[in-house]
Amino acid sequence: MTTTAEKVSKHTPLPQRIKLFHGFGAVAFGIKDNGFSVFLLIFYNQVLGMEAQLVSLALALALIIDAFVDPLLGNLSDRTYTRWGRRLPWLYLAPLPLSLVWVILWQPPIGGEPTFLGLLGLAVLVRLLLSACEVPSTSLVPELTRDYDERTTLFRYRFLSGWTGGLIMLFLAYQVFLADSLLTADGYAIYGYFGAAVIFISVIVSAMGQHSRVAHLPKSKPPPFSLRVAFSEIRQALSERAFLILAGGALGAYVSQGMTFALSNYLYLFVWQFSEGAFALYPIVLFLSVVVAFVALGPAHKKWGKPHVAAVATVISMALYLVPYGFFGIGLWPAIGSNASTGLVFLFLLLSNSFGVMVMISASSMVAEIVEAFEERTQRRAEGSFYSGYWFIQKCATGIGIFLTGMIVAIAGLPEKATPGEVAAPIIDAMILQYCVAIVFLGVVSAWFMNRFPIDRAEHEARLATLDAAARGNLDGGPAIP
Repeated sequence: MTTTAEKVSKHTPLPQRIKLFHGFGAVAFGIKDNGFSVFLLIFYNQVLGMEAQLVSLALALALIIDAFVDPLLGNLSDRTYTRWGRRLPWLYLAPLPLSLVWVILWQPPIGGEPTFLGLLGLAVLVRLLLSACEVPSTSLVPELTRDYDERTTLFRYRFLSGWTGGLIMLFLAYQVFLADSLLTADGYAIYGYFGAAVIFISVIVSAMGQHSRVAHLPKSKPPPFSLRVAFSEIRQALSERAFLILAGGALGAYVSQGMTFALSNYLYLFVWQFSEGAFALYPIVLFLSVVVAFVALGPAHKKWGKPHVAAVATVISMALYLVPYGFFGIGLWPAIGSNASTGLVFLFLLLSNSFGVMVMISASSMVAEIVEAFEERTQRRAEGSFYSGYWFIQKCATGIGIFLTGMIVAIAGLPEKATPGEVAAPIIDAMILQYCVAIVFLGVVSAWFMNRFPIDRAEHEARLATLDAAARGNLDGGPAIP
């Protein structure tokens, strides 16, 4: 029988407070992403004295382990059966151990030097506990609403909150916690304590704010857990045709994103020769680009639909990002390092990243429509499996992007401890050429798959009508869903 909570969540507009509370939970992901991407390597290498390649290897292995465990976490989330629903128990239980491990990660190890296995264990625990928060949280989207546009709105708030949380931590790290030095342990300890508190608050407050909306018994009780059944259900869900098509588009987009972020410091230092002031403005430009995407994406989806917007935004983002390198290559760019050069780079970055974020939000929202397509075919909902599978693709693709970045730098021949402005022009040209070729290839692949995503607004709404009619038939003693 459909519960009152389910009817409300499916047929009435979401209150603004639900959108805000749901999005607020993504702050934890933004803080984790900021710490792992920006500070963890330099902390363990330069502050604690661990070899850089060992730190990188530990972080890469943690990413791989996490990616392969995520689908199992998603399946466990789908199979959770409590009076608080399938997702809330995870959101109440995981934040405290996550916060504690986050604090330990940023402390000098007891007894002396850090070890490879110690860092690996902490990194794996942080990633798995973060997934235990993020997978159930994102899986709530199809439960909160079946509306085509409101699902996008929920992900707009998630992305805005996640980016805001990460960028605020980045600002505080540079201006407060590590203002005296990036190379002393005390600042990182304070960074860890503050981040842990915000992580805990964001997830708990988000869960409490949504509690009344989603706290009810699931429609049916799953069979007892077994690994064989779990892997069978995961394989069945992730073999859905629409998911495989979206996976192709997401793979290209996230490899490109991973490569772009990993290479960004190289490009800004050695190609555009940013000053310290320019690097201070960089997080602000990224934040503004997310705000632009937040404002523009809703109307775009209503007018053109998610697949078309994702495909076109991919191409526009790629083109805008490459324009400065094209003008630089033909000698029509302002003097490198000048205010005009830096300002134009920021302008194109603002526009390009705005469209890039639109792609990521669109793809995340498209996963929600696959849930009902799978339900129509199998009579089973698998939100957790689909979103954890999407995360698996994202994490593997990001790792590939980072690996490709290392290859680009190595093939170009950039020397170690190079000085900006003193690197030979052929090395800079080789780095730019390889990067641009890779971005074009990945952008075309991503746009091709995104545009072929088979579920549009009309099909989604027709499917909802079919599922509703079947559900009414079952309640009246009629036939089951075909």
